[in-house]
Amino acid sequence: MDSQNSQTLNFPTTSRAHLRPLGVSIDDSLFTETKNTQKRKLSQKRKTLLSGSFSIGGHLSPWPRYISDQTILHNRKPCSDDYRKRAGSLQQPLGTTKPRYLEQLENYLRKELLLLDLSTDSAQELRLQPYREIFEFFIEDFKTYKPLLSSIKNAYEVMLAHQREKIRALEPLKAKLITVNENCNERILAMRAEERDEISTLKKEKMNLLKLIDKKNEEKISLQTEALVGPPSTHPSAVVMSCPETAPTTEPSPQQVTKLRKNLAEEYLHYLSERDARKILIADLNELRYQREDMSLAQSPGVWGEDPVKLTVALKMARQDLTRTQMELNTMKANFGDVVPRRDFEMQEKTLKELQEQLESLRDDYEEVRKEHEMLLQLHMSTLKERDQFYSELQEIQRTSTPRPDWSKCEDVVAGGRDRWHMLAEGKNSDQLVDVLLEEIGEGLLREKDFFPGLGYGESIPPFLRFDGTVENKKPTKKEVVKLLKDAWKERITEEQKEKFPDFFFSFLERHFGPGDAMAWAYTIFEYIKLFHTNEVMSQFYAVLMGKRKESVYIKQKETIAQLLKEMTNVDSQNEGLLTMEQLSAVLKSTFPLKKDERIQELMEAGGWHPSSSNADLLNYRMLFMEDEEGQSVPFVQKLWEQYMVEKDEYLNELKQELGLELNEEVTLPKVREALMNIDPSLDKQTLNHYLRQAFQLPMTEMPEEGEEREEGTVTQLQTALEQLQMSDIRRMGPREQEPAS
Repeated sequence: MDSQNSQTLNFPTTSRAHLRPLGVSIDDSLFTETKNTQKRKLSQKRKTLLSGSFSIGGHLSPWPRYISDQTILHNRKPCSDDYRKRAGSLQQPLGTTKPRYLEQLENYLRKELLLLDLSTDSAQELRLQPYREIFEFFIEDFKTYKPLLSSIKNAYEVMLAHQREKIRALEPLKAKLITVNENCNERILAMRAEERDEISTLKKEKMNLLKLIDKKNEEKISLQTEALVGPPSTHPSAVVMSCPETAPTTEPSPQQVTKLRKNLAEEYLHYLSERDARKILIADLNELRYQREDMSLAQSPGVWGEDPVKLTVALKMARQDLTRTQMELNTMKANFGDVVPRRDFEMQEKTLKELQEQLESLRDDYEEVRKEHEMLLQLHMSTLKERDQFYSELQEIQRTSTPRPDWSKCEDVVAGGRDRWHMLAEGKNSDQLVDVLLEEIGEGLLREKDFFPGLGYGESIPPFLRFDGTVENKKPTKKEVVKLLKDAWKERITEEQKEKFPDFFFSFLERHFGPGDAMAWAYTIFEYIKLFHTNEVMSQFYAVLMGKRKESVYIKQKETIAQLLKEMTNVDSQNEGLLTMEQLSAVLKSTFPLKKDERIQELMEAGGWHPSSSNADLLNYRMLFMEDEEGQSVPFVQKLWEQYMVEKDEYLNELKQELGLELNEEVTLPKVREALMNIDPSLDKQTLNHYLRQAFQLPMTEMPEEGEEREEGTVTQLQTALEQLQMSDIRRMGPREQEPAS
């Protein structure tokens, strides 16, 4: 053991310059290479550490030495009597020494710590490295406990890395807090400067007002002096006691008034000084009287007969009392010199509470900022995912999409050439251009036909098309068809005895063209309105004629347009046909109170408003309701129709969500009634019953009243009810009530 104790180990002293601060991000390959280099150096240090004969296998001695003979006490309290007894019995001599392995590890640790450069910002990171190496030595030497020690080390390394990432993420927030603090300080300084300016202004105003008051007082005194008009006198009493009878009749001059005021002031000061002198004289007389009385008391026989010894003793006792009092005063100062007065303590306590409140407020602000930062990070990640998804979709679309068609090739095919094609294609997308092109091709084919084959007398054939044989093609123009359909609508609106629309249509043709040509015109008009989808008049007439839409939809839309035109005409007091943009907006909001501001904006843009327009710009409102020769409306009326259809779809979607049923499920009449009242509380009873009759296809006479037993028996499929309402004229009557906030 002596030879072993005499052995010394030379630890390699390596510079810490190569150690990098923890948390610095580097390239993966460089990090792997550095890590392998560190492992090799660590292995060399360990070999150097264990180069002597001192090793774990045969030379690791227990320290203290008596530990091996002790029994480890489990679950013992350190301060218990049993613990003291056992500890006393296990005491050993103090002549034990540390194992060489422990001493060498400590020496190595001290040497490595001395080599560190602790002046950098990453000093704590560098200081941790020697301890990490010592722990690595233990892990490598204790093979049995190596997995456990490695897992402990890895757990601490992971936690340190996590804390470093968290600190790095919070550093920008610290800078932001500093910026916010500086901004607040600047605002406070600016407010204080404003307050100082305001105070100085108020002081100036105060001085001006005081000067004004002095001036008014002088005027008041001058006016009072004017009432005392009289000759100047040497005594104030002569001025005060002068009677009006003795006053001169002449008007005094300003110099006389000034002299009178000056004499009056001098006399007033003279009497004030005399009054003060009298008071002083009286005080002196009283003082002399008191002194005389005191002197008479001092010269009494009893005072002169006091014993000098008694007076000496009294003086000595007084001095002792003075000394004792002085000592007590010094003691009080020594004991209570550091005591804080209650007032100062309360002020400091109040300041502490304010600072604590500010700290809590800053903590709350920090938590809010941290949460916002986390939300922004999540939003950023979701945005990145969406961007990647959209990019992949774009790549897929670019790979699979077909090239856009060259619509300019249609200029030579369409009748009318380039100008007509540009007029037809203006403002239309590819799908609409396909419809226009099909209509042009279909119109050409229709003109080539001379006859139409009859469709027979089947039940699925509309009544106005039931005919066998061939029917002549009348080959009208689009303008003639549109004019004919408009005449049919006018006659339908003024008709008193309502009949089914298909029967009315055929009767209308018989009245205009006679029974012989009515069928030919019916086939011709039917083919035209079936072909031209983009023409508003034809498409709406076709939908009503085939039962895909109620005729009340068309009639109500025309009434709405007429009402809007009437409102604009009423606002135009000069009847010039012009309105300002502000007046147009007001008319739209009053006519359509339930429309959102965005849709009012869309209508104004369709009418010609643009962001650079001012409220004073004039608009010819009559041009908003014009139609061309083929019945096409201007964009303003088209936008009204589009918004009506969108609002109807939204209304029906709300109804479906309120019912909470699938389209293939059945719904009863009371449920639909309740859902309609929930989404539109402003519905009156008549309108509500009309909607229910349309949804369940019930005649007015068979419509059950609310609360009747027949209501539960009235059932239809939800999809059927929604389709029937889609065909009808339904619209919201009032706003939906907001649910109360919880």
